[in-house]
Amino acid sequence: MTDPAREPSRRERNKRAKLDRITAAASALFAEHGVDDVTTQEIAEAADIGTGTLFLYVRNKGELLLLVQNAHYADALAVGVAEAESATSALDAVMAILRPVVACNRVQVDNGRTYLREMVFGDPADPQRAAALEIVARTERAVAASLTRLGAGSPAEADVRAHVISAVMFVELSSTDEPDVEILVSRIREQVRVLVAP
Repeated sequence: MTDPAREPSRRERNKRAKLDRITAAASALFAEHGVDDVTTQEIAEAADIGTGTLFLYVRNKGELLLLVQNAHYADALAVGVAEAESATSALDAVMAILRPVVACNRVQVDNGRTYLREMVFGDPADPQRAAALEIVARTERAVAASLTRLGAGSPAEADVRAHVISAVMFVELSSTDEPDVEILVSRIREQVRVLVAP
């Protein structure tokens, strides 16, 4: 006999399916046109739901962008953390973590910048904003762990450096329209190098 508490109800499955359609439609439209050039009506139509139904799941386009981008950023961070494991210097480890995040941000420059703005200035009650900030915190923890593992300071110093490194990356990403990932990574690397230099 199956445990009914463990299996989602039909209603929950239908809600999840609608949210998946909304997320897929928004992701495709945002990637093709940019968040500013897509309407909630277009997203609802692409997801085959009414606009009113869309607003049962998200309150605005900013929240929807956070929902879409959070999954991409979490995946990018996982790739970076895995690559950092084989790094032999603190600088290389940090940049291994940051590079996929920078690349994720530049898939569509306007979306990347809007995502950062929503993360910093969005509604504090928005659960998607909280999820975005948790990805930032995970990034900082991964950077701090790499710094500590590779002898770039005590755990307390590594935590502070990781926070500053995170700020460097986000300021660099939010302050320029530069689409070239390699140029951005190079700029960030030069600043991080000063922070982790022995």
